[in-house]
Amino acid sequence: MNNITLAPVQADQPSHLMPVFGRQSISFVRGRGAYLYTEDGTEYLDALTGIAVCGLGHAHPVLAEAIAEQAMTLIHTSNLFEVPWQTAAAQKLAQVSGMEEIFFSNSGAESNEGAIKIARKYGYQQGIATPKIIVADKSFHGRTLATLSATGNKKVQEGFAPLVEGFIRVPFGDLEAIEEAALQHPDIVAILIEPIQGEGGVNTAAQGFSYLEDIRRICNQHNWLMMLDEVQTGNGRTGKYFAYQHTNIIPDVLTTAKGLGNGFPIGAVMTQGRGVGVLAAGNHGSTYSGSALGSRVVYTVLELLEKENALENAAQIGQYIVDQIREQLKEYQVKVRGFGMMIGIELPKDCGKLVNIARDEYKLIINVTAGSVVRLLPPLNMTQEQADDLIQRLIPAIKSFLEA
Repeated sequence: MNNITLAPVQADQPSHLMPVFGRQSISFVRGRGAYLYTEDGTEYLDALTGIAVCGLGHAHPVLAEAIAEQAMTLIHTSNLFEVPWQTAAAQKLAQVSGMEEIFFSNSGAESNEGAIKIARKYGYQQGIATPKIIVADKSFHGRTLATLSATGNKKVQEGFAPLVEGFIRVPFGDLEAIEEAALQHPDIVAILIEPIQGEGGVNTAAQGFSYLEDIRRICNQHNWLMMLDEVQTGNGRTGKYFAYQHTNIIPDVLTTAKGLGNGFPIGAVMTQGRGVGVLAAGNHGSTYSGSALGSRVVYTVLELLEKENALENAAQIGQYIVDQIREQLKEYQVKVRGFGMMIGIELPKDCGKLVNIARDEYKLIINVTAGSVVRLLPPLNMTQEQADDLIQRLIPAIKSFLEA
C-alpha cells in the first residue's frame, strides 16, 4: 500500500480556503474514542465530537475496518443501479425509526431541503398554490437558501435576501401561536420543528417532549405534515434513536444526519403516514445519494449503536453528568438542561471566552452557543471514568470563569 504523507503547512503561504469558518488556532492529527491528539501528542477530552457527529467516538475500529474494506471493494456506482448496501441501510433505519420511505442525502441541510420539498409537493397535491410551513424562533435548519430561510436566526440570514418565502415563525413551545397561525393562514401544510433546539441554546419546550404530542394532535386536526428536524437529536443523542421516541407519537417526515455516519457525510429524509408517496420518480435526487460506501457506514453505525448499548449508556452517563454539574455548580446560578448526551449549561453571563479557557487550560473541547450556553455533546459510548474526567476538567473551568 502506498503511504502518502501530509506535507507541513507553510505559515507564510495562503491557505486558499474560503474564510467562512472562525477556526480555533489548533489542529488535531488523530483521535481515539473520547480523546483527540495534536501533532506533539497532547491529549484533549472531546466533549463536542464534531458537533454531535462522532457519537461512537473517534476512530472506532469496527467502523474504520468497514470503511477500509468497502473503499477497497466499491465506493460508488450511482442510483442508476440497485445498491444493495443502500437497501440494507434503509431497512435497518426504517426498523429503528418506524418510518417507511427513506432517501439518503449528504448532510442535514440537504435532508431538510428534502423535507421542505415534500411539504411543498404535499400542498400542491392538496390544490394549495402557495403552501406555507410553520417554523420556530431560534431554530436552525441549515445554510442552504431554503433552510436558512426556515432558520430562526437573523444573523444567519443577513446578506442573503431575498429569502425563500413560505415560512411562518412562532415562538418555540407556544401552542397558542400555532393555533393562531392556523386561523390566519389557511394555506399552511406542515410544521417543521426540532425536538430540542441545539444551535438555539439546547432549548427544550416548557412542556418537555409532550410538546411533540400536542403538535401531532394539531397536525392531525388540520391535515398538516408533522416534520421533525432530528439532524442533531437523532441517532442516539438523547438516549433514544430519535428524540420523538421519548413519546408515543411518530412524525410524517423525519430528517437526520450528523451521528448517522459518525463523521462520514451522510443524512436522510424519511416519511410515513401522510408523507409516503409524495415524492415520485424525478421529483428529487442526488448524485451521491446512498453510495455503497456511505450506506455501509450507516448500516455499521446502527449495528454498533445496538451492539454496544450506546443508547442506554448515553441516557445513563448523560444523566450522571447533568447531576454532577447541577450539584457542583448549585451556588453559581446556572441552568442545566438536555437529554442523554445533549447537554446545555446556561451561565448567568455570556461565556464565549470559556471555549479557549477550557481548551488551553484544561485540555477540554467544548462549544458555546446562544451566547451564554455551554453545549456538551460527548460520545454516546463515553465510560464512567471518562465522564468523571470530563467533570474534573469542566467544573474548574466554569468556576474560574464565573469567579474572574
